[in-house]
Amino acid sequence: MRPLLALCLVSLALPAWAEAPSPVKVAELSARLYAAGMEAGDPLLVLSAAKLRKGLSPVKGPRAAVDGVAGEGRPLGWEEMLASAAALAAGDAVILGLVQDALVETTKGVASGPVYNIGSLGNGKGDTYPPIEFRGGEYAEVYVEAKAAVNLNLSVFDDRGRLVCSDTDISHIAYCGWTPATGGSFTLKVENKGPAGAEYALMTN
Repeated sequence: MRPLLALCLVSLALPAWAEAPSPVKVAELSARLYAAGMEAGDPLLVLSAAKLRKGLSPVKGPRAAVDGVAGEGRPLGWEEMLASAAALAAGDAVILGLVQDALVETTKGVASGPVYNIGSLGNGKGDTYPPIEFRGGEYAEVYVEAKAAVNLNLSVFDDRGRLVCSDTDISHIAYCGWTPATGGSFTLKVENKGPAGAEYALMTN
């Protein structure tokens, strides 16, 4: 992919928000850019993903699935993304220079990044999380990603068992965002539809 085309794709993927996107949304966008860049073999897209993710400050929380298997590690990091960009840009001095600049540049980051936990799911398995409180009238977000090429589904249910949001696309990334009419408890379910087991990171705002 030519550099100009890659930059155009990045600009399309980064809309002009009236307000700054939330850390959870930035995490999702960076993962999607990274996946697109790796699939296309485009180091500029991967570099853009790394720069987005470098501004996050994810915080590990105590949340765990009911009878679930806890995983180790953390969400995909910007360092890993930059390493991938450098590998794709091998021999291109200009792009390697941009990667080096991104590696050493400082970033303010967010005051409070998304809360995450790491779970592990076998093929065809699911994790259900204890009810989580979200405030009425405030936008709520839940996001899940895996490093492996698996198909993760995400569902959110209210305290009456009604489905309020779901993301069942065939992807290793799933995002749900909604505004509860009133405050209450919501149950999250993550499912691994295959083709293999994998660890995943679950993030909430």
